[in-house]
Amino acid sequence: MNKIFLILFFLTNVSFAQSNEKFLSDFLLEDKLETKNSIDQFKKFDFSKLWLQTDNDLIYGIIGEEHQRIRIKLISIKKNPQNPIEYLVYGKSMVKETICEFNGTIKIKEIKEVVDQHFGIDSSFANKGIRSQGIIIADYEFKENKEQEHSGLFKGQLYSKWYLNKKNNVRYDDIQSISDSYSNNAFIGVWKSYKTGKEKICNWADYRVPKANQDFDIGAGEFSVSEKYLDRGWLDITLKNQVPNQAIKKSKGAKNSKEWWQ
Repeated sequence: MNKIFLILFFLTNVSFAQSNEKFLSDFLLEDKLETKNSIDQFKKFDFSKLWLQTDNDLIYGIIGEEHQRIRIKLISIKKNPQNPIEYLVYGKSMVKETICEFNGTIKIKEIKEVVDQHFGIDSSFANKGIRSQGIIIADYEFKENKEQEHSGLFKGQLYSKWYLNKKNNVRYDDIQSISDSYSNNAFIGVWKSYKTGKEKICNWADYRVPKANQDFDIGAGEFSVSEKYLDRGWLDITLKNQVPNQAIKKSKGAKNSKEWWQ
């Protein structure tokens, strides 16, 4: 029995490692990373703006094996003045009609530069003075308010792409955003219920959902959800994709409605 358990454990770990390797290759659009962890070199920089840049309508997430839609909004991120690799986070989550606020941390574990820099279509960024490009790998833990219904804990790993411009400022790396499979700020982990202690997969990212079922995202040029999953919170994405740009316009006299996290 122990031998069978060890074999199954080994096979599971191999499968998990292969899955992570494929994710990272896809996420990097096949860029290669240096083996060196350059965290000491780059920890003086403030990376907080990377996680606040993308419009929330373009951040997509799933919770549970059934791929129920979850929305995550990071509202405030500040670098911990006492710890240069830790960031203090405040935000909100929404599943169906349930909204919970959370507090937590992002702790950087690795910062790796790419071997060969990428400069976009027709090398349009080649003369922009980019000094470095790379990826952040961090652990995150966000604790929802225990006083709110259906609350729990988010934890996992975060992958973010960045570059340094000629002024030595950190920038969100969207140079390859024209690529069909481009995504950034991939949060991959679980959500654990305070009440039951049960865990559910919970992944989200900018522009695409990381490590989702193979039949989930059927889009080529843009994110598009298979009909199989539409009743799990994704119908509005499909409708948006079917409507031509600017075909729906707000009335000039209409007041701006509040966002779900406000």
